[in-house]
Amino acid sequence: MSPVQLSVKGNQKCELNCRAIGYRFYVRQADKVIDGTPCDQNGTSVCVSGQCKSIGCDEYLGSDKVADRCGICGGDNTGCKVVSGVFKHTLTNLGYHKIVEIPEGAIKINITEMSKSNNYLALRSRSGRSIINGNWAIDRPGRYEGGGTMFTYKRPNEISSTAGESFLADGPTDEILDVYMIHQQPNPGIHYEYIIPGANVISPQLPPHRRPGEPFNGQLELTDNTDRKDEDLHRETETHTGQSAGIFPVIQAGRFPSHQPDNQVQPPQRNREHNWKQVGTTECTTSCGKGSRYPIFHCVNRISHEEVSESYCDTSAKPTPEEEACNIFPCPAFWDIGEWSECSKTCGLGMQHRQVLCRQVYANRTLTVQQYRCHHLEKPETTSTCQLKICSEWQIQTEWTSCSVPCGVGQRTRDVKCVSNLGDVVDDEECNMKLRPNDIENCDMGPCAKSWFLTEWSDRCSAECGAGVRTRSVVCMTNHVSSLPLEGCGNNRPSETTPCDNGPCVGKVEWFSGSWSQCSVECGSGTQQREVICIRKTEGSFDVLNPYECSFLERPPSQQSCYLKPCGAKWFNTEWSTCSKSCEGGFRVREVRCLSDDLAPSNQCDLQLKSEEKEPCNTQDCIPEIDENCKDKYYNCNVVVQARLCVYTYYKTACCASCTRMANRQPGFLGRR
Repeated sequence: MSPVQLSVKGNQKCELNCRAIGYRFYVRQADKVIDGTPCDQNGTSVCVSGQCKSIGCDEYLGSDKVADRCGICGGDNTGCKVVSGVFKHTLTNLGYHKIVEIPEGAIKINITEMSKSNNYLALRSRSGRSIINGNWAIDRPGRYEGGGTMFTYKRPNEISSTAGESFLADGPTDEILDVYMIHQQPNPGIHYEYIIPGANVISPQLPPHRRPGEPFNGQLELTDNTDRKDEDLHRETETHTGQSAGIFPVIQAGRFPSHQPDNQVQPPQRNREHNWKQVGTTECTTSCGKGSRYPIFHCVNRISHEEVSESYCDTSAKPTPEEEACNIFPCPAFWDIGEWSECSKTCGLGMQHRQVLCRQVYANRTLTVQQYRCHHLEKPETTSTCQLKICSEWQIQTEWTSCSVPCGVGQRTRDVKCVSNLGDVVDDEECNMKLRPNDIENCDMGPCAKSWFLTEWSDRCSAECGAGVRTRSVVCMTNHVSSLPLEGCGNNRPSETTPCDNGPCVGKVEWFSGSWSQCSVECGSGTQQREVICIRKTEGSFDVLNPYECSFLERPPSQQSCYLKPCGAKWFNTEWSTCSKSCEGGFRVREVRCLSDDLAPSNQCDLQLKSEEKEPCNTQDCIPEIDENCKDKYYNCNVVVQARLCVYTYYKTACCASCTRMANRQPGFLGRR
């Protein structure tokens, strides 16, 4: 049978219920258990007269006092300072990065990764001594002593939540400790919290080696408070037996005879014929490294020393088994092997490290000792080669193409791809960009042969009468047909003009152009003019005719643009905008820009010569214009304005005055028709 007292609910918690192992039902053996039996998992409540009563941190039954976060019973959290935060800095370099400093005297230390990652937490003292995960080696989860306290190191696979690694310690620390993160991937965030007790903090006084409400030797005893009045003690005793309600006395270590329910059989009468005798000890808890064992006492006959039922001996006289040390010699030293670190390379041959420490167990604690104690054992390797996968490599997929030009210097290309060890084409980032073969290069096809290229002579003579010329185009260019190794076309440039004569000019009408005038500006773009007249040539002279006489001929231009030199940057401005108000003072604006000769924005203009960009306008007083034909026909035209119905012709006419006023306040309001 197994007791199921703590698995039931409500008032049943203080009943004596038993369940057969392997079965789901249970049987009630008694209405109530012995007073002082714990009735919750934490040992903070006990059964009294069949009811589950809570015990405050002051160890009074019925007290509702609880310890605050500073550990003070009934405190208000002002007796200490809570330091907490989250380390969220983005890290780039691999290796150890300091997260937070834990000061001397800190308690309730909690360092936890906010989510699982391939990073590791590390802890070391200010003196440089590594406590957890030092020297690029990863320790196993467990308990590690450092800074005067014991740290519990947990890994993600030990916790059901999504949180990552954690360091937990009750403290207080006796030196400054530094917490590091071994950075290998993006930081998920590290939550840290610890408490600095105040100068006036008093630690809660609890009985040694016992939780509140825990029985001592399986029993509880009422305190003998001799300085209290008899009626108070009597009232508390009544409360203890379930007769009345109130505050129960302090429960302290000791014994009192078990209370037997009335319906149970009384044990046999005890006498002096039997006593307690030590018949041996329990097995040692460990085979080495200091364990513990306890003496075993049995009830025996004084004369025959035969073992009898314990009911024949006085249970109150039974000796208390005291712990005895056993197998106190240290356990043999052994190599404690940490986990391998991440491979130093994501592909190809890399290195990984692990911590190998010589450890020895003593007094239920695993200590790091000098390595010579493990010389009888072969030391495991601390470094090893590793290869996560075979690196992808560059492959040349095609040969070089032909040169882009038939002669001279051109370019040629080829196809280069990054290919995985499986033969698949992958992104270029998978390969080492420093080793990428060139996929484009220059090519020299040798000097190009050159020769003169000519057009035919023009059909028309430049003069309709008298001497003139005919022209053709002459250009030196590459001759792809010729293979002559010529460096150039040479100095024998063919002529571009040839003389021609269409006969004497007698009485011929034509336009005559004078010389161009000076440019209209000294810099930048300007204009220049010339005189163009219609004349008739005669032998040795000419006559000026009416321009109409030459209208059948194309008239030469009498004006052209000119550009002497750049002016540099200067100010340009737009036209003034419309005035913002028609009366009572508005303003108008224009845009002013500094532009260079090519009309690109510049900052080389003289700021003192910059034109104004804003000026007042229409400063005269407003004279209201009253239009007798524009009136409101309805008393509630303000509703029409609020509903924005003035955009419709009907409402604009029916509520003319209101809509007009609104339009004057909001330009563009009546823009819709």
